[in-house]
Amino acid sequence: MAFLGCGFIAGVHSQHLAKLPGTFVRSYASRDAARAEDFRQKYDGVRAYPSYAAALEDPSVDAVVIAVPPKFHLDLTLAALRAGKHVLVEKPAFPHRGDYETVIAARDEAQRVVLVGENDHYKPLAVTLRTLLAEDAIGELVMAQFTTVAHRPKPATDWRNDETMAGGDAFFEEGIHWLHLASSLGPRITRITGHRPAPATAATGGDARVKSMLVSFEYDGGAVGALYYSREIPSMLRGLRWSKLFGRKGEIIFESNGAMVIAPGRRLPRIITPGFADIRGYRAMYRDFAHAIFDKATPEMTLERALDDHTLMEQVYGR
Repeated sequence: MAFLGCGFIAGVHSQHLAKLPGTFVRSYASRDAARAEDFRQKYDGVRAYPSYAAALEDPSVDAVVIAVPPKFHLDLTLAALRAGKHVLVEKPAFPHRGDYETVIAARDEAQRVVLVGENDHYKPLAVTLRTLLAEDAIGELVMAQFTTVAHRPKPATDWRNDETMAGGDAFFEEGIHWLHLASSLGPRITRITGHRPAPATAATGGDARVKSMLVSFEYDGGAVGALYYSREIPSMLRGLRWSKLFGRKGEIIFESNGAMVIAPGRRLPRIITPGFADIRGYRAMYRDFAHAIFDKATPEMTLERALDDHTLMEQVYGR
């Protein structure tokens, strides 16, 4: 497997892959040959490629991870499929609905696996919440509240400050993960609206993005919910925030990042620690990718599932 792109997220993925021996042998491709070689050495890769094309042309590469800004995802995904490679493409995968439809057609023609890198789908918190709701731990869902608030500005030179590179503002580029979590627990969001506060009058630390969004939504079973997202509000505990699911038999309280879940018990509340070893779900995501490739199975995070999220995102922005 070759990483197309040698930035921060490629390093994050590589660190988790190091904990999964026997799945993928890693190589690295960059437009900067020296950077590709640095990553190869740092993360125990086998090859370094001086261009993305060089990696795609190598018949020993079976799969690629597209780890570059969203602006480049479509072209690289299509090129990889034409070269007969399986693809894991970072999320948000594509900025437009038509892009998903184009890649779905190319995937089917190439008969290759395309997994959208929504690691939050796989993280222990999401699995635990899905299990609790499926077990009727709180009865019929009535309301849901998801909170992810922190002060995390990007430097002025970060590509996320350019919406043509990122595909949109902070909520589009990163909030999509939280939107997926809200819509992946069993009940599905059927109607959604976005409410964006007035942007700051001046860039924070060089970060010129719009960085806050309140989203309200309805589930298919009649429950309602809200998602509070911001990357410009200082938090007392550096992003530690509590979210809740309210049912007719009780409530589930959970730390938004996945550290702890408090659920109803027979007499006393149950305190659940979903799992710290893979708290962000990267290892489970790569196990699913490997399973889909080796066993010719359908991955959990398909293009179709990601398109559902993109459709919700379009509604958030009134498109």
